[in-house]
Amino acid sequence: RIVSQIKHTFPSPSQMTCLGKKLNPSLSSPSVSAQRPDSLSLAVAKPDLWTSSGDGEVTLRMGESGFASEPPLTVDQMFKTAVERFGSYTALGWKEGEQTKTINYQEYYQACRTAAKSFLKLGLERYHGVGILGFNSAEWFISDIAAILAGGFAVGIYTTNSPDACQYVAENCKANIIVVENHKQLQKILQVNKLPHLKAIIQYKDALKEKRPNLYTWTEFMELGRDEPDTKLDDIIAIQKPNQCCTLIYTSGTTGQPKGVMLSHDNLTWTALAVGRYVRLAEATKSQEIVVSYLPLSHIAAQMVDIWVTMKVGGATYFAQPDALKGSLVNTMREVRPTAFMGVPRVWEKMQESMKSVGAKSSTVRRKVAVWAKGVGLQTNLNKMNQTPMNYRLAKKLVFKKVRKALGLDRCTKCYTGAAPITKDTLEFFLSLDIPVYELYGMSESTGPHTISLPDAFRLTSVGKLIPGCETKINNPDEEGNGEICFWGRHVFMGYLNQADKTEDALDAEGWLHSGDLGKHDDNGFLFITGRIKELIITAGGENIPPVPIEDAVKEAVPLVSNAMLIGDKRKFLAMLLTIKCQVNGDTGAPEDELMPEAIELCRKLGSNVTRVSEIADGHDPVIHAAIQEGINRVNENATSNAQRIQKWTILNQDFSIPGGELGPTMKLKRPVVMKMYKEQVENFYKEVVTPSTPDNSMPPK
Repeated sequence: RIVSQIKHTFPSPSQMTCLGKKLNPSLSSPSVSAQRPDSLSLAVAKPDLWTSSGDGEVTLRMGESGFASEPPLTVDQMFKTAVERFGSYTALGWKEGEQTKTINYQEYYQACRTAAKSFLKLGLERYHGVGILGFNSAEWFISDIAAILAGGFAVGIYTTNSPDACQYVAENCKANIIVVENHKQLQKILQVNKLPHLKAIIQYKDALKEKRPNLYTWTEFMELGRDEPDTKLDDIIAIQKPNQCCTLIYTSGTTGQPKGVMLSHDNLTWTALAVGRYVRLAEATKSQEIVVSYLPLSHIAAQMVDIWVTMKVGGATYFAQPDALKGSLVNTMREVRPTAFMGVPRVWEKMQESMKSVGAKSSTVRRKVAVWAKGVGLQTNLNKMNQTPMNYRLAKKLVFKKVRKALGLDRCTKCYTGAAPITKDTLEFFLSLDIPVYELYGMSESTGPHTISLPDAFRLTSVGKLIPGCETKINNPDEEGNGEICFWGRHVFMGYLNQADKTEDALDAEGWLHSGDLGKHDDNGFLFITGRIKELIITAGGENIPPVPIEDAVKEAVPLVSNAMLIGDKRKFLAMLLTIKCQVNGDTGAPEDELMPEAIELCRKLGSNVTRVSEIADGHDPVIHAAIQEGINRVNENATSNAQRIQKWTILNQDFSIPGGELGPTMKLKRPVVMKMYKEQVENFYKEVVTPSTPDNSMPPK
């Protein structure tokens, strides 16, 4: 109201901006809608487009027509509509032993309301966090939505977090309540001394191993609110607004401490609407969409797909087992047979590796049929011919249907990948099996997706086209059209909790979100990511080199390689750390010394009998060493300049992994961590004074 009065008193835009900058953005009027600016040159942001205050409100980036003009909704309003339209349809499903249990939308909503009343009874305060630490489950979803209905913040905490990292998140969001999966996760919270806001802990799986005050089982917790009157909860729901914060997503902190990304009700509900419509998901009344929930729910991609988009269309979410990423996912997939599936690149790579291992053991005839079919599949998909050729139909009957069935993808028409870069090799592998994997692109700060590929709008290695209602701007493009990708739309976050300085770094003067990614559009509007500003290697000779294309080229040229990391920032030449494809411990997820069957097969073909990584690491096997060098030579032949050639490389004695610390929760490479962990190997590259055979170009240093 204060800001509204000032605006009436000072109608001049420049006066408004100056005054607004001095005011707390959280005092802004929610009734104003922001139109997208046409240039990036205005001096100061409209203050009400962002806030770093937990109780703040922002101006929604409404449009005049199309998706962007849809009326704003709170989470409760969207959920109620889903209940009205899809009340008796299955909402959530999970396995208990050999039995599959389900609840419908009506029961789901009631469970969320009961849990919300329990949270209030335990003392959850407005704009305080409910931390959720555990693997995907109905209790996870119910805790998340109940926290929002009760006026708090839903806060996912990565299950891989250390006790210190859990403490940081819980303290930062002023968590009143923490919901944990089991005794193992409970111990992380009990080890933490300093949580002044914490009032209760709830454990949703397994029996409690010890009784403590304010520690509840899930059943005890739900009983607390069951007979509570509805009035208090209804009053809180009634005052919620679409432009207020309801969820915090903590960035995985690959650089420094994680930041709390504040997402509003409108961020969630509008993005769910826009994505559902854009990818043409069916509503349950026509044909129910089915998804499998297994990716970390503390990440926005999993939340958006598994909770919000699915709710919007009345879909059913089935929960995988906690050891999904260690091998059991495919069993769940075969049972559930999802209609849409989201996998991070490492999940698709793992499927590719295991299928190649199976292929390596097949009979010669079956292998030849598979190779022929894959050639047909790739060609057909790349051509996107109008008529379906006869050989494609035959290949589909002989191979493709069987492969899809084996993966649990026989009725899946929408396979997606996101959250990290995927190699062209993996995309082509699945395309050759008639499984197009559609890339999408976005970030926590854009409530998940910003661009999505579609069956009729699909280019290999492109992250697709813009979701209607959003805008992209390529900032400061070079002569090839490469520049920083900037976002505008109702999916753009509110700000970082209690970090105004970091918020101002991410949002420019006009409210454009700067992604930190480099990219360009082709003539048809497809977006291609060409690098990450923070990852750019600037050599001592002053050449800017994006590492990912070179790393991908090496992985393609040398199929033995699991991970590759390019080194060379402020150095005279490029070098590379390599890891070899190996078995993974089913319990811990840690890499083992045993090679994968596919890797052993490759070594045999090269004339080596190695079966372990330790027999290859540090150049122990001259045959393998020569084969890798040959692959790297092929990559170097295609380098755009001498500076982009890999001069030295080494094989590390173990693969990168989440438990090892080199990969983040979504399998994204943590470059600063790898640099620290393998400092000695990196320094060894540059110890010798000998100038490499192909010197860096002689550009003057910047």
